[in-house]
Amino acid sequence: MIPYYEDDAVTIYLGDCREMVASLPTPAVTIADPPYGETSLEWDCWVPGWPALMPGSCLWCFGSMRMFLEHAREFAGWKFGQDLVWEKHNGSGFHADRFKRVHENIVHWYRGAWSVQTLQVPSTLDAIQRSVVRKKGRPQHMGHIEQTPFRSEDGGPRLMRSVIQVPSCHGYAQHPTQKPLGILSPLITFSCPVGGLVLEPFMGSGSSLVAAKQLGRRATGIEAREAYCEVAAGRLQQEVLAL
Repeated sequence: MIPYYEDDAVTIYLGDCREMVASLPTPAVTIADPPYGETSLEWDCWVPGWPALMPGSCLWCFGSMRMFLEHAREFAGWKFGQDLVWEKHNGSGFHADRFKRVHENIVHWYRGAWSVQTLQVPSTLDAIQRSVVRKKGRPQHMGHIEQTPFRSEDGGPRLMRSVIQVPSCHGYAQHPTQKPLGILSPLITFSCPVGGLVLEPFMGSGSSLVAAKQLGRRATGIEAREAYCEVAAGRLQQEVLAL
């Protein structure tokens, strides 16, 4: 395969991810933002069969509850790890007769044993004076709440919450569903070691690639529309110039 764009950290391919991922190096983590298939827009069509084809043992997938329920069987080869909520500053709902939707779901899927997942636990500084000390030890996927390697002291770091507030890209987005770097960076930090490889099979404008590069990771992106390959390449070139 011939890259559409390539630099020291990032490679972009133009095409269908289902036809290309088997030929690519195995990533530490895949970050997917597939079309949800919830609108009448030409590009918003679910891509059948893609979850089973993703390589590696770690997948973060953006989506709505409707999307995950309708396509649950396609994630059958994956185990549920955890779920996050991205809370935006503005709504994205299409209905005027129900609660205004101001969030998206992000589900963490994995293969194999939870204990071999790369866990670089994201944390934030705690402005509240508190002291929490727990026993050290390798955490289990579920249960065993007495075992955790995380320690929080007065005013020190604490675990990042599962509801993450980050403004959307409204006003400057170059893609209809562009994700801000602030919601992608914690996912990459959690699941990919420095120097590791991030795969983005539905690349769009390349936000995951930009975030990965800023965090010292490598990245591969795949996009079916050439116009967005060009957008992503331009963003990455700007990153290089900024350095």
